[in-house]
Amino acid sequence: MRPLEFGWYLPTNGDTTCYGEGPAVVPAGTAMFDRVVAAAEAAGFEYMLVPVAGPCWEAWITTAFMAGRSASIRMLVAARPGYVNPVMLAKMVTTFDQLTGGRIAVNLIAGQSEAENAADGIRYGKEERYALMAEEVAIMKALWTATGPLDWEGRFHTLRGARVIPPPIQQPHPRFYLGGGSHQAWEISAAHADVHLFWGDRPDAIALQMAEIRAMARAHGREEHLGFGMRLQIICRETEQAAWAAAEELVRGVGEDRSRAVQANIAGSVANQRVQALLRETGGLIAPNLWAGLARARQGAGVAVVGDPAQCAAALQRFIDIGCHSFCLSGYLHDEEATRFARWVRPILLERNAGRMRAA
Repeated sequence: MRPLEFGWYLPTNGDTTCYGEGPAVVPAGTAMFDRVVAAAEAAGFEYMLVPVAGPCWEAWITTAFMAGRSASIRMLVAARPGYVNPVMLAKMVTTFDQLTGGRIAVNLIAGQSEAENAADGIRYGKEERYALMAEEVAIMKALWTATGPLDWEGRFHTLRGARVIPPPIQQPHPRFYLGGGSHQAWEISAAHADVHLFWGDRPDAIALQMAEIRAMARAHGREEHLGFGMRLQIICRETEQAAWAAAEELVRGVGEDRSRAVQANIAGSVANQRVQALLRETGGLIAPNLWAGLARARQGAGVAVVGDPAQCAAALQRFIDIGCHSFCLSGYLHDEEATRFARWVRPILLERNAGRMRAA
């Protein structure tokens, strides 16, 4: 069995305990970033996901800055097709890898908002973006493992004598993560990812998807190389009643206008649409202690684990038991929730999964 790993999230557009009062009640900036990263490191989280949505601060600059202000946590930073030439991106990744002693992983994102793509001047449609991403990942892997200058003749890129200095510290190269619900995303995970991150769903649904993606990976000879994880929120309090009160506070005052805006922005995302469908079908509670209510207020990770420490640990354990080994979590406020997870939930999981988790 794979070791279990836990990542945390840096909210670079600001932090809040109530989306109805605005997503940036606690403003973005060095002071908040320091608190969250320090809390995540102290809590034993192995990596830090840094977002790339339009309202967020620029991810590569933020991760480089925070890597220099932290000691051990690995930064999970996005590679988006069409934004950076793949040779330059490969060089950025290995430079980061060398300067931090191996504290970088790459988050593959192609299915982001069409409106944001248009605003950023990205001319590729969704299908082309996935094809471009597959080619660019293949180029980066080839550059990192080449023994000499690389020539490449592809659909999108032609290279003559390309090389990357410095080489990566992590061998054969830093790990790739990918979160997505479309078959295009699954195919790239099958061919290239080290971890496919699902967004919240019922464990039985996730188990079926894992089987399908694993079969796709088998066709690439990568069944043993691909692992699975969950991207979830967590709202843990000493009592279940207090946890649900905190959950309801997060969506207090969120009206139909905001919910419609969220839905419009994610119209082309299969994973986002699935979370919205779960919300409509259930009103929020999709499984014991799994709540999709946050999808009313935000795109992306709209499913939360809600409950007391034992309930939160049990909800995460259900995903561990079906084969998930990586958990990218977040909660409100992000520094405080990281500390609660370390104090209350992590010890339960550590006891139940002896030998699979490192001690915080």
